Amino acid sequence: MRDVINAQMVALIDSPAFGCLDAAAEAIRARTGQPVGKGTLSRRLSGQCGWPIDEVWALEDAAGRHPVTRYRMRRMNPDEKTAAGSILSQAGAISKEAGEAVSSILAAEQSASAADWAAAGVEIDEAIDVLRRARACAEAKVLEGQHERA
Repeated sequence: MRDVINAQMVALIDSPAFGCLDAAAEAIRARTGQPVGKGTLSRRLSGQCGWPIDEVWALEDAAGRHPVTRYRMRRMNPDEKTAAGSILSQAGAISKEAGEAVSSILAAEQSASAADWAAAGVEIDEAIDVLRRARACAEAKVLEGQHERA
């Protein structure tokens, strides 16, 4: 499990949301109130030590992506029939991801920074992914309805 979580954290920190250890350390400090050094983050990224959950949550929230949280949720509900199949949960995810995409686009427009535009692209992709999952859920509901009538 540690290897999976570490791989997700490596990808998160390497993403346009952070891109470097300084930005990740600052995000943790801003969200937890506790400073963390680049050396500590480097040791965690190399797998020498684990990740405190408050720092995982801080980085996930700052990035607007939650890979470790989703991984944990899948472990708790491996069939995911309830969570993945609920159109209401899909609607909530659409609202969240679309809002984050809009916010990211507005921030990029104001800063005109390439990094902010890259982050906006990531947020837009995440919103599109959620919309695709919701469409698949809706299509499955249509098929269920067709089978029930037959």
